[in-house]
Amino acid sequence: MKFADLHLHTYFSDGTFSPQELINEAAKAGLSAIAVCDHDIVEGVDPAIEAAEKEGIEVLSGVELTAEEAGSEIHILGYLFDHKSQELKTRLQELRERRVERVYKIVDKLNGLGLPLSADKVFEIAKNGSVGRLHIARAMLASGLVSSIYEAFQKYIGDKGPAYVLGFRFTPKEAIKLIKCNGGIPVIAHPYSLDNDELIPEFVGLGLMGIEVYYPEHSQSMINFYLDLAKKYNLLVTGGSDCHGKAKPEVKIGSIKLPYEFVEKLKSAKPR
Repeated sequence: MKFADLHLHTYFSDGTFSPQELINEAAKAGLSAIAVCDHDIVEGVDPAIEAAEKEGIEVLSGVELTAEEAGSEIHILGYLFDHKSQELKTRLQELRERRVERVYKIVDKLNGLGLPLSADKVFEIAKNGSVGRLHIARAMLASGLVSSIYEAFQKYIGDKGPAYVLGFRFTPKEAIKLIKCNGGIPVIAHPYSLDNDELIPEFVGLGLMGIEVYYPEHSQSMINFYLDLAKKYNLLVTGGSDCHGKAKPEVKIGSIKLPYEFVEKLKSAKPR
């Protein structure tokens, strides 16, 4: 059988693997197909495709867009879209600029809590990648302000933390439209994190085409629930490990192995 992991990050966002290293790890894990789904950036897709040719691994174009709804982050995965589209790249650049603004706001809040973190330290870790909270957590750890990435999120920068800031100014409707207008398939990422499953039918009405059912944080009962939801609303089923490399070493590439038939169903559903 052939297997896929359709939710992976590189150092172009908040992962630590280069595209080449990601392909090496995918080969070790026995995967036949992967999707690079960096946050609000697609620059890792082509290098991964090039690196994958030697290993015979298929790379799907992917992205993880961050939207907001009712004060919460909503993550929308996009698959099989035109990742070279200039319209798409321009919109993603705007989103990354908002990510930079967000870093300064979160750092200000951390400073106000008595944690002397520098925004420059965060950008130094992110390099030229799409900067996010995981970079902030890594900077906090490197600066000795927390003892673990988990502590950084749990005590300070998690969704309910005192230094949390939203600020994406991008709706799920806009995210879904951006993916579909560029020939792709929009999929709701790790739906357990929504804390409100009633949003899913609402997103279906906006054009959502799939749901990430298989995910490390999903229990078997959650998987069964989301499979039923996918059937009810005629949604495609996807899955992935959400591997970030050494930034989250407990999450291994290929820890979710999706049978290749799900990739074939994605391809069959691609808008023409």
